[in-house]
Amino acid sequence: MKKRIVSAVLCTAMVAGSLAGCGSKKAEETTAAATEAATEATEAAEEKTEAAEGETEAAAEAGSYDTANMPEVTLVYAEVNPLDTIVGQMATDFKNKVEELSDGKITIDVQASGVLGSENDVLDTMLGGGGTIDMSRISAFALNSYGAKKSMLLSIPYTFQDRAHFWNFATSDLAQEFLTEPVDLGLGVRGLYYGEEGFRHFFFVNPATKLEDLSGLKIRVSNDPVMTGMVSGLGANATVVSMNELYSALQTGVVDAAEQPIANYYSNAFPEVAPHLLLDGHTLGAVQVIITDEAWDKLTEDQQAILMEAGKYASENNRANSENKENEVLEQLKADGVTVTEVEDKAPWKEACKAVIDENTADQAELYQQILDMAD
Repeated sequence: MKKRIVSAVLCTAMVAGSLAGCGSKKAEETTAAATEAATEATEAAEEKTEAAEGETEAAAEAGSYDTANMPEVTLVYAEVNPLDTIVGQMATDFKNKVEELSDGKITIDVQASGVLGSENDVLDTMLGGGGTIDMSRISAFALNSYGAKKSMLLSIPYTFQDRAHFWNFATSDLAQEFLTEPVDLGLGVRGLYYGEEGFRHFFFVNPATKLEDLSGLKIRVSNDPVMTGMVSGLGANATVVSMNELYSALQTGVVDAAEQPIANYYSNAFPEVAPHLLLDGHTLGAVQVIITDEAWDKLTEDQQAILMEAGKYASENNRANSENKENEVLEQLKADGVTVTEVEDKAPWKEACKAVIDENTADQAELYQQILDMAD
């Protein structure tokens, strides 16, 4: 279009030159007017082109999906915690964004508060096939027991110095390798995105304020070798209890303590039976959302892209909101009379866990060091 405008300007100039050669004052005036008009037209055309290019770029960034011809699909999403927790809010953010981007053609049916079973129950169902659960939010290291060795590194105690350290990892190319590890192993699921629910801390039925107080206590853990080894290293007795049974286990003395992120501790009413919180921050509550290959393969390319875009949105919201939410809950716990003790020096705790750290990172030492090096 610009070429045509430039040609018009040149032609006008040539005509104007011929008229000027005849000594016509009127021709000179006509030439000036024509040139000015052509210049204005050129500038207007350029502005219009730039505006159109900007609109195209904006549309590309926003994502454009063919929802008119998109088949309708419902995906069942399992969440073991209530919707008012940090991870529950992440599920809601994901659901809302997916349904918005798909114009309602994709429905995310969030089943929260563990109604579909414990995390291990959900994973067994998903890995076993059958299609009753399509998606789930899991602990980032929940697939350790199923052979996902890379994800085990995220559960190593005292790995992440702070939240910024974790998010440096979660937004890196290396994190994508971790998410696709289940695919490489043929487990039948794949990771979509990361989130976090804050650092995990111990809480007790009876007062405990220092490392020595853990000696001989029965501490609930999930069925995970790293967690079991960590608790043993700290001098306590690791006891495997499902999340759904933890409240009664604390109430009846089956266990003396457990560990959870602060928001989950509060939302599951654990302060009622274990009102002593010890902030040691042994592990960051890194989480990921996974989907079965069976469900993923049934989606169109646009639907898959929508899930990825919504996952990025939910992850970014989680990053922005989790620390504020955690701080609010902590203040509420203190107001409710929970005893909160901050561990000032974590070096003895980390030293006590040295054996489990070394044992579970030895065969992936270089990869683990890459994670450590991501600290600011």
